[in-house]
Amino acid sequence: MEHFQDKVAVITGAASGFGRAFARKGAQLGMKLVLADIDADALSDVVEALAMTGADVIGWPTDVSNGAEVEALARRALDAYGKVHLLFNNAGVGASGFIWEMSANDWSWVFGVNVMGVAHGVRVFTPIMLRQDEPAHIVNTASVAGLISPPSMGIYNASKHAVVSLTETLFHDLRRVGAKVGCSVLCPAFVPTAIADAERARPARWRNESSPSASQLLAARELRKAVRSGRLGATDIAEAAYEAVRTDRFYVVTHPSIMASVHARHEEIEQLRPPSDPMAAASTLA
Repeated sequence: MEHFQDKVAVITGAASGFGRAFARKGAQLGMKLVLADIDADALSDVVEALAMTGADVIGWPTDVSNGAEVEALARRALDAYGKVHLLFNNAGVGASGFIWEMSANDWSWVFGVNVMGVAHGVRVFTPIMLRQDEPAHIVNTASVAGLISPPSMGIYNASKHAVVSLTETLFHDLRRVGAKVGCSVLCPAFVPTAIADAERARPARWRNESSPSASQLLAARELRKAVRSGRLGATDIAEAAYEAVRTDRFYVVTHPSIMASVHARHEEIEQLRPPSDPMAAASTLA
């Protein structure tokens, strides 16, 4: 998908972080934007700000963990613009701490958004793109946590590994039917975004009644510190993502230094060695 002018992009998690940066870049490229987020107020602010720059943009509050709401998002996009050419399955949340201390609600929330949100996006929008029979692309936001397994991030790691595997399979399936639809999996490391404060958007049905454990409090502090230390910003990630769409690149690893840890993990699997701690070289993830 080489051309973006007047094409239609749907972006989930668009009210902050990567999603907002994807929206800004899409507006700069002359795209028509359909923005979704569970935070209706923050979404409205982003839509208003982009509209003031002349962007053709609409917002649609969406809980991506709910398949019916993603279907409603697709209908709104088609009602407004008739087609969808680019989908960013980007909404994501995180919870951290020792894996045995994570609650059932933690698992349901993180997998509901990070995995089922992507699954619903692929399920709903891929058939639309296939029927259009013209160049289109899907970008699924994973993480380097989908390529390695840092400690105290078990739920997040598992969810992002699922996104990587889901997207690799999507790639094979699209190729098998000769589709004009491409796909990419975005795997950034730590970037200054609001991911460390995702708890603010946790639905009431998935909130915990008990207080965080010591490991959860420590992991949250470490995550905030790591996120603040990121050397690339959301704008840099957006530039890389759109370039991947333009060049039809599948793996989008925005922090190349992480590949040493990825290589080490693959060697450990091949040689049947126990996994080493990828955070032992913390600078690799910065």
